[in-house]
Amino acid sequence: MLLAWLQMRAQGGTLVLRIEDIDRVRSKPEASDAILRDLAWLGFDWDEGPDVGGPFGPYVQSQRLDAYAAATERLSARTFRCSCTRKEVRAAAGAPDAETGEWPYVGTCREGAQDPERPTSLRVRVDPGVVAWDDLWLGPRAQEPCRVCGDFILWSKADEPTYQLAVVVDDIHQRITHVLRGEDLVASTARQILLYRWLRAAAPAFAHTPLRRDPEGQRLAKSRGSPGLGQLRDAGRDPRRVLGEIAAALGILTEERPVAPADLIVPFRDWSGARRLLSLPGPEDAG
Repeated sequence: MLLAWLQMRAQGGTLVLRIEDIDRVRSKPEASDAILRDLAWLGFDWDEGPDVGGPFGPYVQSQRLDAYAAATERLSARTFRCSCTRKEVRAAAGAPDAETGEWPYVGTCREGAQDPERPTSLRVRVDPGVVAWDDLWLGPRAQEPCRVCGDFILWSKADEPTYQLAVVVDDIHQRITHVLRGEDLVASTARQILLYRWLRAAAPAFAHTPLRRDPEGQRLAKSRGSPGLGQLRDAGRDPRRVLGEIAAALGILTEERPVAPADLIVPFRDWSGARRLLSLPGPEDAG
């Protein structure tokens, strides 16, 4: 959030906060409330979002299911029903993709669900070909979705839109021009660019930045015992010190010191990493 906030504030952009809660099992209302509370505790603000409104709401994905269904209808010529289980997909693929670790779907149900009596997901056909983009942080990137993931899922067997579909539809509706997110989502980018093209919309500029890691190089996560922002707040930590630690770890500050987000705008502009994030090309032309 810090880099996205600084990227927009340093150049007078509009920052959009979106709650991505389409997974009914994992997403709880209290979790969404905690996100808003924790970000506000650190001193962040946003121009559009579920609590402040905006011209392109709603900003909560579970309230936008009709939009995802409408987009899926537009893609109907490319979609098909699939009854394969995860185990069957892996068995058919033989091995995961060496770069992403994903098990590509090999088209088992392209001509009809193998077992229509079982629950089915909705997949979209992916043709052979390379998708390239200029990542603001990583530089030129290229992926071959047909090899990496194959025909990917748009709606799950639980009748929920997938992350891939939902974020693309939201970006189009909310006129998102720049996306800054963790490097763990690089593997999603090529298939999302395909969805923008198929929906005849401009893809945003992407920046995939490094994740925070512990001294052993492991990604910080609650599952590994890393404290969440709520725990830090409840423990009485000074949010300005927490922000200063993050900024120093990124190299925006030369040493840790208490800061508010606005205090970091000038150091951010002078930071070497900002040269990439503030040299923002326009979004890809609609295909």
